[in-house]
Amino acid sequence: MAELATLWIIRHGESTANVAATEAEASGADLIGLNHRDADVPLSPTGEEQARATGRWLAGLPADRRPDVAVVSPYLRAVSTAELALHGTGVPVSRDERLRDRELGILDGLTGHGVQRRFPEEAERRTRLGKFYYRPPGGESWTDVALRLRTLLGDLRRDHEDQRVLLFGHDALVFLLRYLVEGLTEPDLMALTRKHVIANCSITHWSADAQGRMTLGGFNEVGHLRQEGAKPTREDEVHAEPV
Repeated sequence: MAELATLWIIRHGESTANVAATEAEASGADLIGLNHRDADVPLSPTGEEQARATGRWLAGLPADRRPDVAVVSPYLRAVSTAELALHGTGVPVSRDERLRDRELGILDGLTGHGVQRRFPEEAERRTRLGKFYYRPPGGESWTDVALRLRTLLGDLRRDHEDQRVLLFGHDALVFLLRYLVEGLTEPDLMALTRKHVIANCSITHWSADAQGRMTLGGFNEVGHLRQEGAKPTREDEVHAEPV
């Protein structure tokens, strides 16, 4: 089977919604309080600096380790991260809607508190079904996102065999790529989500071994941010999904 030489995924830099969600959860508010759709959420000033620091790190890689191509979520926070990180590199960039964030349907814009108060039956259904299979009305389950990522991986392997491919996306995608690339089970994946919060502008990557199998080289790494003088951030227990 055709395989990539290297696959990276970088989560977008800190966004204004990340900041607002953390504040809303801490205050016990029902709503995150944004005035625009999820696809249009911009980076915060901290997120912009994280993206520039990532770009300085990429520019310092040896030529034989730099990405050959980049594929980006069409959401503004991911596009802006990619533009800042890849500025002046000449790396070809394309956008793919299969890298968009998980759609939350009627729960969009709500905090965990808000879901419990406004849609207690959905909170109960999610608890019963589990995080992996629960689909909020009008939204996506984790398995829905896995299906679109599975097709994307197939296209990347076909179109970029033996190349180094860099993705820019969202926190759930990082977890689900581990699920798909490494052949994890649902319990494996859920254990990862309980233990880790994906940091803004963190890097996760896999490389093909001598047998052509993709092996994990690093997960949720932020050392490049500290190295380049930017502040790592994460949403402590506050994810893009509210429950």
